[in-house]
Amino acid sequence: MSDYPPKAALGATATIKFPDLAQKYLNYPQLRSNLTRATGTIRAKRAGVVSEVPGWEEMRQAAAEIKDFSIANSDTLLTELEATVTAHGGKVHFASDADEANRIVVEIASSHRFTEAIKVKSITTDEIGLNDALQEAGIAAYETDLAELIVQLAHEMPSHILVPAIHKNRDEIRALFARTIADDSLGSTPKELAEAARLYLREKFLTVPFAVSGANFAVASSGAVAVVESEGNGRMCLTLPKVLVTVMGIEKVIPDMEQLPLFLELLARSSTGERMNPYTSIFSGVHPGDGPEEFHLILLDNNRSSLIAHPLRFQTLRCIRCSACLNVCPVYERASGFAYGSVYQGPIGAILVPQLIGVEKSGSLAFASTLCGACYEVCPVKINIPAVLTSLRATYNQSQASSFERVAFGTAAKLMSNPASLRWGSRLVLRLAPRFAKVPLSWQNALPILGRWTRWRAIPLVRPAKEFRSVGELGRDE
Repeated sequence: MSDYPPKAALGATATIKFPDLAQKYLNYPQLRSNLTRATGTIRAKRAGVVSEVPGWEEMRQAAAEIKDFSIANSDTLLTELEATVTAHGGKVHFASDADEANRIVVEIASSHRFTEAIKVKSITTDEIGLNDALQEAGIAAYETDLAELIVQLAHEMPSHILVPAIHKNRDEIRALFARTIADDSLGSTPKELAEAARLYLREKFLTVPFAVSGANFAVASSGAVAVVESEGNGRMCLTLPKVLVTVMGIEKVIPDMEQLPLFLELLARSSTGERMNPYTSIFSGVHPGDGPEEFHLILLDNNRSSLIAHPLRFQTLRCIRCSACLNVCPVYERASGFAYGSVYQGPIGAILVPQLIGVEKSGSLAFASTLCGACYEVCPVKINIPAVLTSLRATYNQSQASSFERVAFGTAAKLMSNPASLRWGSRLVLRLAPRFAKVPLSWQNALPILGRWTRWRAIPLVRPAKEFRSVGELGRDE
């Protein structure tokens, strides 16, 4: 039995409590060691290939503007995408939530009497819990991406958006494969592990007639869908089966094919530190004698449309799932992806999940950050994650605040908005803080309400500045 949690659809758990989960997984030294080594390697590779591009910041800005246009005009673009996919022989389905998306996939498989499905990595299908829905319908789903295969065999939740098995090292993977798809003679070199997976998956590629994929991008004007991956397993899924179903979030659509190369370069350099992804598959509809005989595109909302109108939080939908924010986040590196309680982890998970399932169920994720801003600096589409986090924190605090807290913070707001009362309060702090700092910590921590603050923060013995300087004095020399 694994020490790590099983995969669950987004929102399947009652409440995500980040502080409790983080405290738990901080006590896994091997997990922290694996994450530190892996994220450090990816960070270094990304920094090297990004430094080669003189116009990187201009590329980020252009991508952000394209995504903002696409989000603002999503209704028009999705209608156009439906028309172009249909014109190429495909079928388009709109799913308002996870249950509807799962029902559509199961109905397509059942109409052909399929009992198996192969999948190319799609975090969107993890979001909706598709594998469980297929299993309930008597359809076995096989993950074909190597990392996704590893977590499926281990019955674990992915721990990283891009590299789901980043929490495991070579020896752990060898032991897992020896128990499941190989034998104990298996070695632990990357070549041997990849060969074991290849032998296991090759039979599935050649015999399973039904495939499910995700999508990195979809082009409205041409009906083309782009799937980016590193192993070639995805290309097998996209070409060999008779029926292909692609499940895609509605935010993945862009207007024109001319814009796609920009995103492909940003994605490759930001995610794995490569100049170009090894396998980029672009397909549209059905073509006799070439690829699947039947193609279905499922456009998933699942509360995404509720983000569009918000003046700040809408930018969450710019995300291209590169995972750069995870790889630079000190909180993610130490707490691990499991602490986020869902298939979306790290800084992007901390802002996406509360908006998809509600702050009342996952608002603690908004506090899973130091607000250092590193995630904003590396985001290839310039999502201001710290700003969205602070907005979500405010919403969560308002929804969770007790009557005492409302009165206390309301009083503090009135006092601090008045210069006279603020000056009086600062003088009071000057007198009391040094004295309180000398009180034994055990006594401080035992105090009601205040003790929750002092358990994690120390009051400095050094006296603070005697007066708050006015705005007009800030630029003067001492």
